[in-house]
Amino acid sequence: MGTGKMGDTINFESHIPYYIQLMDILKDKVKNKAWLPGDQIPGEQDLCELYKISRTVVRQSLKELELEGVITRRKGKGTFIALPKINESLIAKLTGFYQDMVERGLKPVTKVLHQKTVPCSEKIAQFLNITPGTQVIDIRRLRFINDQPIQLVTSYIPFDLCPPLATLDLTNRSLYEFLEKECNVFIAKGKRYIEAVAANEEEADLLDIEKGAPLMMLDSISFSENGQPVEYYHAVHRGDRSRFEVELLRLHDSDSNKVEAVPSFSGLPKS
Repeated sequence: MGTGKMGDTINFESHIPYYIQLMDILKDKVKNKAWLPGDQIPGEQDLCELYKISRTVVRQSLKELELEGVITRRKGKGTFIALPKINESLIAKLTGFYQDMVERGLKPVTKVLHQKTVPCSEKIAQFLNITPGTQVIDIRRLRFINDQPIQLVTSYIPFDLCPPLATLDLTNRSLYEFLEKECNVFIAKGKRYIEAVAANEEEADLLDIEKGAPLMMLDSISFSENGQPVEYYHAVHRGDRSRFEVELLRLHDSDSNKVEAVPSFSGLPKS
């Protein structure tokens, strides 16, 4: 995108489009720390009056800034300077969200939306390699970082693997840590599948974003040391606050000179 730095006003004589000029003005406010991450910026009408430009121009500028990750819009609250994205490790080592965030020096908070024992559907049974109707623990959680909702996740775990989990308070507890220490179930490997999706109305409401905002969907199946599926989970992460990091290893087969990248991803059945 071209730049049109003209100070703190729109130059109506310039050949540079007004929306680009406004983008540069707003970016400069971030660069110069006039606006800090998390600060709310003026509304569309205020920007129109301040810079004497149309709402169409303002909306185009804000749309581009949102795509660039400079700002974020919160449903019913306004537009804010984007906070730094939160890295989450996918493959380098297999950890849960809670443990991963703690190791990064962040303070995750969990709100449990529901935690119940239910007969599993055919879809969940397929993922967990169990018979449809088998009792599973269904846990839905909303995860927060710095008081902002980041992730909405639903986990399904066979009840027989860890009955105490059905009543465990997971507000400030790592699920994987509990499985290992209290139920002697060690998560040894996992398969994770990533897809970009748009937030539906419920997801938008819970994650404090606009309906249709970008989300990163993460489906995962975790396995014990003997290859038994332990957990299937479905999670959506705010696209404006999340970034996944993947570590790839290059393996050499000395006999065939075969080289392969790890991990590999394949399709996961969709609901």
